[in-house]
This record gives sequence, C-alpha cells and structure tokens, in this order.
Amino acid sequence: MPTLRDLLASRLRDALAAIGQDSSRAGISQAADARFGDYQANAAMALAKETKANPRQLASEILSKLDVSGLAATPEIAGAGFINFRLEDSFLSERLSNLALDSRLGLDLIQNPKKIIVDFSSPNVAKPMHVGHIRSTILGDCLVRIARFLGHQVIADNHIGDWGTQFGKVIYGWKHFLHPEDLKSDAITELVRLYREVTRLEETDETVKRSAREELVKLQAGDPENLAIWKQTVDLSWREFEKLYGLLDIQFDERLGESFYNEALGPLCTDLEHRGIATTSEGALCIFFNDPATLEGKPAIIRKSDGGFLYATTDLATIDYRLKHWHPDAIWYVVGAPQALHFQQIFAAAKMMGFECDLQHIAFGSILGQDRKIMKTRAGENVGLAEVLQEAIHRARLIIANRTDQLPASEAESTARLIGLGAVKYAELSQNRLTDYVFSWDKLLAFEGNTAPYLQNAYVRIRSIFRRAAEPANPRATVLLNEAAERALGLKLLQYAETVPVVLEEFRPNILANYLYELANTYHTFYEACPVIKADPANRASRLLLCDITARTLEHGLGLLGIGCPERM
Repeated sequence: MPTLRDLLASRLRDALAAIGQDSSRAGISQAADARFGDYQANAAMALAKETKANPRQLASEILSKLDVSGLAATPEIAGAGFINFRLEDSFLSERLSNLALDSRLGLDLIQNPKKIIVDFSSPNVAKPMHVGHIRSTILGDCLVRIARFLGHQVIADNHIGDWGTQFGKVIYGWKHFLHPEDLKSDAITELVRLYREVTRLEETDETVKRSAREELVKLQAGDPENLAIWKQTVDLSWREFEKLYGLLDIQFDERLGESFYNEALGPLCTDLEHRGIATTSEGALCIFFNDPATLEGKPAIIRKSDGGFLYATTDLATIDYRLKHWHPDAIWYVVGAPQALHFQQIFAAAKMMGFECDLQHIAFGSILGQDRKIMKTRAGENVGLAEVLQEAIHRARLIIANRTDQLPASEAESTARLIGLGAVKYAELSQNRLTDYVFSWDKLLAFEGNTAPYLQNAYVRIRSIFRRAAEPANPRATVLLNEAAERALGLKLLQYAETVPVVLEEFRPNILANYLYELANTYHTFYEACPVIKADPANRASRLLLCDITARTLEHGLGLLGIGCPERM
C-alpha cells in the first residue's frame, strides 16, 4: 500500500501542478521535531529560490490548492516557507488496522525489479577467513536480503580467491611436509602451516624457492598431480568456509573462483588488443583512460611484461561471463574502500568494451582495535573470523547465565548464538559503511544503547506481555490513539515501509538499523506510559495489537539485517 509519504507527495504534486509549478519538486520528509508536525515539505523554498519569489507567499499559494482532506489537518507554514503536515488520528488508526493484516508490513514489491548480482565475501583458499571479511560478508548478505524482499532477482556470488602464486608454496609444502591427521582435523590451519613453512625456507634456500615456482608452473600447465592437490585444497577450504557461512546463516547462489576464468584471460587480452582498447607499454598490455579527473595516467595493466595476468584481467573476464550467462541489470561489488581505484579502472574499461550494466562498488571502511589501528592479534596477524564469532557466542552465553531467569540448556545455547552473532552483525550494519569503527565487546553486547541485544530484548519484552496476557492480539481490533505515546508508536510503525527501500539508494543498512533503534525507544516510551494488560477491554485490545505489530516489525527488520530474535533472554 502507498506509504504516508507517498500519499502526501501525491497531494502536493497535484497542488503544484494546479499553480503551474514543477510537480517533480513535491518532496516530503519526516519532520525532525514532532512538535511541528509529522511531515514537512520545502518545495516552496526550493521553487522560490529558482524563480526569485517570496517563499512564504509561494507556500500560501500552494496551500490554496492543496487538498489533504481525510489524510491530514490543514497544513501550516513555518519558518522561511516550510509546509508542515500533521496526519489525522482517524487516518492513522485506519492505516494501522490495515498494517495489522499485512504480512509485508506495508512494503509493496518494487514496480520495476532488476536482476542483480551481488559479489561479496570472497575469501582466499588455503587461508582462514579473518575479521577483515566481516564487513563484506555481513554487508553483502544484508543487501541481498533486502533486495530480494523488495522483489529484485538476486544472485549472491562468492568470487573466491582460488588461484595465484601462493599455490606453488602450498603444493610444495603438501608434497614434503604434510601432516595428514592435522589436515583431516583442521584443514585450514594445516594449509597455512605449509605455506608459512615454505615461505620461511625460501628466505635461506634458493632451491626451495625455485622448486615452489616450478610447482606453480606445473599447476598452471595442467599437471594432473598438482591439479589434484589444488582441487583438494579448494574443497577442504570451502568446507571450512561453509561452516562459518552456516553459522552466520548466509547462502550463495554461485561460487565461481578466479580459476574458473583462467582460460578466458588470454583470448580476452588478444581481443582487447585487436580492438585497440588495450595497447603495449614497456612490454605490458595496458588499458589507458582519457578521464582527466580520475584515471588519466593510471592505466589498468591486464597482462604483465612476463605474460602473467592480474586481478584486472580476471575481473573483466568475470564481467564478460556474468553478462553472457546471467544477463544482469546490475552488479554490486561489496569490497573495501582501498580498492576504489581498481574498480574505477575496471568499470571504465568495461564501458570501453561496450558492456551495458550498472556496475557499483559498495565500498566500506576498516574494523579497528582498541588502539584505533587495523584490528590484529598480539602477534600482528589478522584476527580469525571463527575466533571472533565463537568469542561472541561465549560472551553471550556468560551474560545469559548471569541473568535472573535461567533458560533450559538447549534454549540457552541457541539464544547465546542469536545474541552473540546478532551483536557482531549489528555492530557492523549500524555503522555508516564508509567509516572505520572500533570493535568493542562491551559495547556490541550491551543491553542498553544502539545494539542488537537491546533490540532483541525489546522483542523479548513484548513477547512476554502476550505470555502474561494469555491471549494473542486481535488483528481486527480497533486501534485507539488517545495517548501521545500511542500515536507516536503508531506513526513510527507506519514509517517502516518508507525506511526499508531507502537502504538500497546508497547501500546503507545503518538507515534500517537506526530506524529499529528508534522504534524500540518509541515502544519503551509507550510501554511506560500506557498500561497494556490492566487497561480496559477496548484499550487492552488496541495496545496488544500495537505491541504485536511492533514485535513483528522488530523481528522482520532484524531479519533483513540477518539477525534472529530469541523468544526469551
């Protein structure tokens, strides 16, 4: 159903058209201060600036043609020409009654859905996933969930790093130093040990260095033994990755690694050179750009002087394959901000190649330790993602054990997972994706403030009301908005449908996270001001229904963030 903002904007467009003004300027926003109304429009100010008119006089002219009957009280002009709207309580009550019966909580499917490939996570084979993978993995999954719910066709693609020079070392180590039992019990740790052992030996032994390179050359040439070792390495690594993805409740539709595109790299370079898109410079094949603002003097190298290929080559071959195989309207790359130049080059090259697709680099900042530096272990290594997730669950387990109401062991464990993993995800998604943030266990697991446990606890408190009331909400009860706290909660619930689609406009899940935090705060104000169970029958039924819609919205919104809600904490 149309959102509150859509309905007001439609009325405002009619009024602007009636006075001969540009109806596309009928923007409506939620009011920053509830004392002045629920929504506001600055159309008069914007149009007056363009036409050199008096903004308040233009606002009065707009109001003379603005019909908001059945929707809002007579709008008011404020300040330099703002038009403020206060919705009628009867209208809000009717909309809330409709919302109570709507499984999608007011969110319609998008009118023009797209086919979108979301490229995210992308761990490297034979290496453990680490804290640096948190942002891409969790942000990417959230965008997939929201885009799908809105009606887009989404292909979640994990472009794993399964090819490169490191495999010469891994294969050499496999043949000379492998501990089969360790490989069986903890494959990633054993593969990392092999890589490090060969790297250490190479520092003092040229024979080892040369042999590792030879193993790589044999792999690239298709040697059966080396290919078998490589394939086993990929399979063992993916098995470990899947454990983490399973824990995080993340699935992929595609997981073609860099190796899949190997055979396409040579022909791609030949084609680009033949078409004049790529030229040789100092022995390397490069794509030069003519954009003086960003890329002039910053060519993309697609084949080194020694004949080797680079990430740019693989990424262009990947785009070519995806367009021919999937025919997407858009490809979203959820990759860290340091790769911005790389993607500028790739997107510019793709345009030169004639690829027609909306290519987006969804960049993000870094996770910092308490010292405000990139989060590392004391030994200076990347913090393992598995260790972070298990630590989060462990800490949540301790918190649950210390709470007054003891849960059965099985429920306590599942609740600890929901709280711990939800805390890690929310700590990521509640941030502006472009900013760095400090990873703090105390902050992300706190039951107060803008955290997942706070929101989960709000949901749990609502569910406890229904256990005490011993009756479900009546979805056909009349919604009464006699108290200011009831009205504020009802209005906030109706704004959920306005919030979710905005997330994809700039790929900012923190907009949804902040909405859910505001909803929980608004609910707590309502809970303190408006007795539910002890209210008279009409108010009790109305308030139980408001509680139910709030619980559904919190659960659904957190679900779009990839976070589950326990029934008890």
